[in-house]
Amino acid sequence: MTENWSGMKTPEGISMLKQVRSIVMALPEAIELIDGHGHTTFKVKDKSFIIMSDYGITFKSDLENQEILLQQERFFKPKYIGHRGWVSISEPSDWEEMGILLKEAYMHAAPKRLLKQFLATE
Repeated sequence: MTENWSGMKTPEGISMLKQVRSIVMALPEAIELIDGHGHTTFKVKDKSFIIMSDYGITFKSDLENQEILLQQERFFKPKYIGHRGWVSISEPSDWEEMGILLKEAYMHAAPKRLLKQFLATE
Protein backbone atom coordinates (compact mmCIF):
# COMPACT_ATOMS: atom_id res chain seq x y z
CA MET A 1 0.00 0.00 0.00
CA THR A 2 1.34 3.39 -0.91
CA GLU A 3 1.44 6.01 1.80
CA ASN A 4 -0.47 8.70 -0.07
CA TRP A 5 -3.39 6.45 -1.02
CA SER A 6 -5.66 7.39 1.85
CA GLY A 7 -8.26 9.89 2.94
CA MET A 8 -5.88 11.22 5.59
CA LYS A 9 -4.48 14.71 5.17
CA THR A 10 -3.10 15.73 8.59
CA PRO A 11 0.05 14.37 10.26
CA GLU A 12 -2.13 13.04 13.11
CA GLY A 13 -4.44 11.25 10.67
CA ILE A 14 -1.53 9.74 8.75
CA SER A 15 0.05 8.57 12.02
CA MET A 16 -3.25 6.95 13.10
CA LEU A 17 -3.56 5.27 9.72
CA LYS A 18 -0.05 3.79 10.00
CA GLN A 19 -0.94 2.32 13.40
CA VAL A 20 -4.25 0.91 12.15
CA ARG A 21 -2.62 -0.58 9.05
CA SER A 22 -0.02 -2.32 11.20
CA ILE A 23 -2.85 -4.03 13.09
CA VAL A 24 -5.39 -4.66 10.36
CA MET A 25 -3.45 -5.64 7.29
CA ALA A 26 -2.34 -8.91 8.92
CA LEU A 27 -6.00 -9.98 9.18
CA PRO A 28 -7.20 -12.51 6.57
CA GLU A 29 -8.67 -10.82 3.47
CA ALA A 30 -8.92 -7.37 5.06
CA ILE A 31 -8.82 -4.60 2.47
CA GLU A 32 -8.42 -0.83 2.65
CA LEU A 33 -10.30 1.59 0.43
CA ILE A 34 -11.60 5.14 0.29
CA ASP A 35 -15.39 5.32 0.57
CA GLY A 36 -17.66 7.79 -1.20
CA HIS A 37 -17.25 10.29 1.63
CA GLY A 38 -13.44 10.26 1.50
CA HIS A 39 -13.03 8.12 4.61
CA THR A 40 -10.40 5.41 4.79
CA THR A 41 -12.41 2.24 5.32
CA PHE A 42 -11.31 -1.29 6.15
CA LYS A 43 -13.53 -4.13 4.99
CA VAL A 44 -13.68 -7.88 4.94
CA LYS A 45 -15.90 -9.51 2.32
CA ASP A 46 -17.71 -6.21 1.57
CA LYS A 47 -18.47 -5.57 5.26
CA SER A 48 -16.94 -2.49 6.85
CA PHE A 49 -15.38 -2.86 10.26
CA ILE A 50 -13.32 0.35 10.57
CA ILE A 51 -14.01 3.82 9.18
CA MET A 52 -11.36 6.51 9.62
CA SER A 53 -10.90 10.20 9.02
CA ASP A 54 -8.42 12.79 10.25
CA TYR A 55 -10.81 13.22 13.20
CA GLY A 56 -10.56 9.67 14.53
CA ILE A 57 -11.49 6.03 14.21
CA THR A 58 -14.95 4.46 14.19
CA PHE A 59 -15.09 0.70 14.60
CA LYS A 60 -17.67 -2.04 14.63
CA SER A 61 -18.68 -3.44 18.00
CA ASP A 62 -21.80 -4.84 19.59
CA LEU A 63 -24.25 -3.05 21.86
CA GLU A 64 -22.95 -4.73 25.01
CA ASN A 65 -19.30 -3.79 24.43
CA GLN A 66 -20.35 -0.36 23.21
CA GLU A 67 -22.07 0.30 26.52
CA ILE A 68 -18.90 -0.64 28.43
CA LEU A 69 -16.63 1.48 26.20
CA LEU A 70 -18.92 4.52 26.38
CA GLN A 71 -18.37 4.64 30.14
CA GLN A 72 -14.88 5.92 29.32
CA GLU A 73 -14.79 9.57 28.22
CA ARG A 74 -12.48 9.00 25.28
CA PHE A 75 -15.03 6.82 23.45
CA PHE A 76 -18.28 8.13 21.99
CA LYS A 77 -21.25 6.93 19.98
CA PRO A 78 -21.04 7.98 16.31
CA LYS A 79 -24.03 9.48 14.52
CA TYR A 80 -25.98 7.30 12.07
CA ILE A 81 -24.35 3.96 12.98
CA GLY A 82 -23.94 4.23 16.74
CA HIS A 83 -27.32 2.62 17.33
CA ARG A 84 -25.87 -0.56 15.79
CA GLY A 85 -23.03 -0.77 18.31
CA TRP A 86 -20.32 1.15 16.48
CA VAL A 87 -17.90 3.18 18.64
CA SER A 88 -15.64 6.16 17.88
CA ILE A 89 -12.47 7.55 19.39
CA SER A 90 -10.85 10.85 18.40
CA GLU A 91 -7.32 10.54 19.70
CA PRO A 92 -6.34 6.95 20.45
CA SER A 93 -3.17 6.66 22.51
CA ASP A 94 -3.20 3.09 23.84
CA TRP A 95 -2.46 1.11 20.68
CA GLU A 96 -2.33 -2.20 22.50
CA GLU A 97 -5.96 -1.67 23.55
CA MET A 98 -6.85 -0.41 20.07
CA GLY A 99 -5.33 -3.54 18.57
CA ILE A 100 -7.69 -5.68 20.63
CA LEU A 101 -10.71 -3.52 19.75
CA LEU A 102 -9.90 -3.42 16.03
CA LYS A 103 -9.39 -7.19 15.88
CA GLU A 104 -12.75 -7.60 17.64
CA ALA A 105 -14.28 -5.28 15.03
CA TYR A 106 -12.89 -7.57 12.33
CA MET A 107 -14.39 -10.60 14.08
CA HIS A 108 -17.83 -8.93 14.05
CA ALA A 109 -17.63 -8.53 10.26
CA ALA A 110 -15.70 -11.60 9.06
CA PRO A 111 -17.53 -14.66 7.75
CA LYS A 112 -17.12 -17.89 9.74
CA ARG A 113 -14.47 -19.30 7.38
CA LEU A 114 -12.19 -16.30 7.87
CA LEU A 115 -12.97 -16.13 11.56
CA LYS A 116 -11.72 -19.72 11.97
CA GLN A 117 -8.60 -18.85 9.97
CA PHE A 118 -7.96 -15.77 12.11
CA LEU A 119 -8.53 -17.57 15.43
CA ALA A 120 -6.15 -20.35 14.38
CA THR A 121 -3.32 -17.81 14.06
CA GLU A 122 -3.98 -15.96 17.35
